[in-house]
Amino acid sequence: MIVGIPKETKNNESRVGMTPAGVLELTHKGHTVYVQSGAGIGSGFTNDVYEKYGAEILDTIEEVYARSEMIVKVKEPTPPEYPLIREGQVVFTYFHFASSEKLTRAMIDSKAICIAYETVEDTDGTLPLLTPMSEVAGRMAIQQGAKYLEKPVKGKGVLLGGVPGVPPGRVLVLGAGTVGIQAAKMAAGLGAHVTILDVDMKRLRYVNDIMPPHVMTQYSSEYNIRKHVRTHDLIVGGVLIKGAKAPKLITRDMLKTMHPGAVIVDVAVDQGGCVETSKPTTHEDPIFIIDDVVHYCVANMPGAVPYTSTLALTNVTLPYVLSLAEKGWEEACSDDMTLQKGLNIVNGEIVYDGLKSVFPEKLEMA
Repeated sequence: MIVGIPKETKNNESRVGMTPAGVLELTHKGHTVYVQSGAGIGSGFTNDVYEKYGAEILDTIEEVYARSEMIVKVKEPTPPEYPLIREGQVVFTYFHFASSEKLTRAMIDSKAICIAYETVEDTDGTLPLLTPMSEVAGRMAIQQGAKYLEKPVKGKGVLLGGVPGVPPGRVLVLGAGTVGIQAAKMAAGLGAHVTILDVDMKRLRYVNDIMPPHVMTQYSSEYNIRKHVRTHDLIVGGVLIKGAKAPKLITRDMLKTMHPGAVIVDVAVDQGGCVETSKPTTHEDPIFIIDDVVHYCVANMPGAVPYTSTLALTNVTLPYVLSLAEKGWEEACSDDMTLQKGLNIVNGEIVYDGLKSVFPEKLEMA
């Protein structure tokens, strides 16, 4: 198969869809790999390294799309890429369709085979291709939250770990999934007081067992959320509903009850956000302020640490890329139910149940 690795077009996205090690695996098996010139620079991989391991370097993104049977990316295609995607072409990347009707419509119109990393699902319900980026984003949420709590960037002026004689900052984590647990771990490591909310009591029991005593667990309800947002300095939104929009757990009216300078890091923003006032931002312009509450809503948080993120992502995507290249998408998905769950749009039709319910009337009428 001919596999193409374009340079990412999303704002400040420096990750790349495949490492030179992945190129070597594919070319050793007789596949052709085209890499757009400069695609790996942000992650520390030069054109020369890719060529050394068997890739052919193409100058433009148009050439990569035109020559490739399968495109392997990191983030969803942006509007300039829409016309480059053609019927029957496999596109394997993070799509997060639920947050963008425009993207969903464009991919339906393209009649491409859209396989979304974020819905590839193991039999035990885990999401193997989302997990490493959720781990990065969860840890980064505390790193960024601590930064934006500083007064020069309009934060409350709180040091999360506190100092002797001064209480530590208070962190509220919504969701005890991968993002939430990693965020709680990082915050606890800094010495912050942490409260983590979830509706799954099994997850809360797990968190209670593995976390230190200053990490408190509580059942997630509107009452408890309203109570805690009034007293916490940093709120991390780590809620995920597979393939669908995140629920709005923090509403606009709650912001007025929060401390001025409190910070919200909405990691769920690429699925629509779990805060009513969230809107996607970029690494170039990461925050905005509503009712004196700082919102950090960067939709590609792991893109800020591309070396770590690219290695972590390609560790888990490469086996699926190899299977798709060896067998073709139909046989690969037929043989592997985990990969089959990644199919979102096929030949102009939505095939993922979670997505069908997001824009049903609008897409049918279009």
